[in-house]
Amino acid sequence: MEKSVAVVVLLMVLLGADQVRSSASDHRYKEGEAVPLYANKVGPFHNPSETYRYFDLPFCSPENVKEKKEALGEVLNGDRLVSAPYKLDFRIEKDSELVCKKTLSKEEVARFRDAVNKDYYFQMYYDDLPLWGFIGKVEKEGRDPSDYRYSLYKHIQFNIFYNKDRVIEINVQTDARNVVDLTDDNKDSVDVDFLYTVKWKETSVPYEKRMDKYSQSSSLPHHLEIHWFSIINSCVTVLLLTGFLATILMRVLKNDFVKYAHDEETAEDQEETGWKYIHGDVFRYPKYKSIFAAALGSGTQLFTLTVFIFILALVGVFYPYNRGALFTALVVIYALTSGIAGYIATSFYCQLEGTNWVRNLMLTGCLFCGPLFLMFCFLNTVAIAYNATAALPFGTIVVIVLIWTLVTSPLLVLGGIAGKNSKAEFQAPVRTTKYPREIPPLPWYRGTIPQMAMAGFLPFSAIYIELYYIFASVWGHRIYTIYSILFIVFIILLIVTAFITVALTYFQLAAEDHEWWWRSFLCGGSTGIFIYAYCLYYYYARSDMSGFMQTSFFFGYMACICYGFFLMLGTVGFRAALLFVRHIYRSIKCE
Repeated sequence: MEKSVAVVVLLMVLLGADQVRSSASDHRYKEGEAVPLYANKVGPFHNPSETYRYFDLPFCSPENVKEKKEALGEVLNGDRLVSAPYKLDFRIEKDSELVCKKTLSKEEVARFRDAVNKDYYFQMYYDDLPLWGFIGKVEKEGRDPSDYRYSLYKHIQFNIFYNKDRVIEINVQTDARNVVDLTDDNKDSVDVDFLYTVKWKETSVPYEKRMDKYSQSSSLPHHLEIHWFSIINSCVTVLLLTGFLATILMRVLKNDFVKYAHDEETAEDQEETGWKYIHGDVFRYPKYKSIFAAALGSGTQLFTLTVFIFILALVGVFYPYNRGALFTALVVIYALTSGIAGYIATSFYCQLEGTNWVRNLMLTGCLFCGPLFLMFCFLNTVAIAYNATAALPFGTIVVIVLIWTLVTSPLLVLGGIAGKNSKAEFQAPVRTTKYPREIPPLPWYRGTIPQMAMAGFLPFSAIYIELYYIFASVWGHRIYTIYSILFIVFIILLIVTAFITVALTYFQLAAEDHEWWWRSFLCGGSTGIFIYAYCLYYYYARSDMSGFMQTSFFFGYMACICYGFFLMLGTVGFRAALLFVRHIYRSIKCE
């Protein structure tokens, strides 16, 4: 019984209470029936994270403002839906209907003028369909800002398309002639008559396809051409790289195997060089093995999370404006996959003959969540200071803490116990000597940082073009729906990361540097550093974002995302290098 209740609660959280209710309602209306219209938020168009409640600006407010109950993902997305002051009853047309007569005080005029100057837009939802509009315009009559004219739109026209008894599409038009001049800041007050018009038109588009226009906007022909060009470019890179590396490594390794086979007969006359002669040290356990195992556990969990998100995206869960679905899925799947992190980290830690597995488990739980929590606390404080919708309500924070306490932590502990009891031993094809061999002096370009730069550049170049579209979607107003292309790019990223890490590991071993464990992880994860460097370029060259709040949100959350990429790709790089090292040392005879 308790198990079934937990499953129901989890489904309610995952789908969202509103979506469960909407499945019961079929969105059918009779003529004259009220259709739900909710005002969501307002904010500067170029600052997607800086959004405020609709009635933070002195618009006409209904007598009883009702707040719509939001699901977890919707709140995380910054949605704060409230009842709108407009009545858009099904198939009832209105012409210049008065919303309210309002006298704006000097302070209210200043707030509207500041909003118009910052290019504020508003967002609403009508029968779960999104609609947007700007609240005003700036006429730049001269170069000097004192010559600018600020106008507030006071008349809005809603154009609504219907098919029989269902709403199919809605858009908003603002009348450039019906404006209120807000330029003069010496007036004590300004009188405004807020008006709206409603026009209904019939369409043949079926209800099932009413969201298609949002998907099509992201897959226009020229967008698709660029997407496919980026995939072809990445595939060519992968083929050339893998072919080059495979050919070189196979020939070099073949020569090495032949050389080492001959060396066994004439060992006394040969000078010991190359990767074979460090066989006694290559499987020597790395320093800071507790952190290393925790990083592998966290990276494996993030990899699993990414795969599950792609599966949900490919089956169509994240259709356009399925509000908060992505954030809900991220929270729930991360919580449910924490057992994987505990199992991998503790199992690997015990294989490395670690003894304090409890500390290792705690480190695994905090390695990614710790920095993310600290960043969230800072950014939530900034959002509270700005009174923005990005500030999470206390109730939502309690829900997230409960998920972490009741789901994430227990699963992490269960995974850790299972990993400790797995009794797996580290499979090393050669024995490790008692004393470590001294690493010979190496040129500067064989150092960790130059190797990381080389390792990160190729995977980053394979995903560079696609990154722009992802950033424009996450930190802009574009819609990203071509998840199949994104999945192919992700596979390419994994392949390139694995191959380049294997190649650099071979060159490191050939130079008789046996400390490859951490190096392979750092080289694999270095793509995350390149992505963060791209953030700097995108912010200053490709976007118009500004202000402390937007800047802190962009660089703060992107730091967490890139850190997650570092852990995930570092795990992929190390696993590939480990398979390679085991293979080559299994192929030779060592004393």
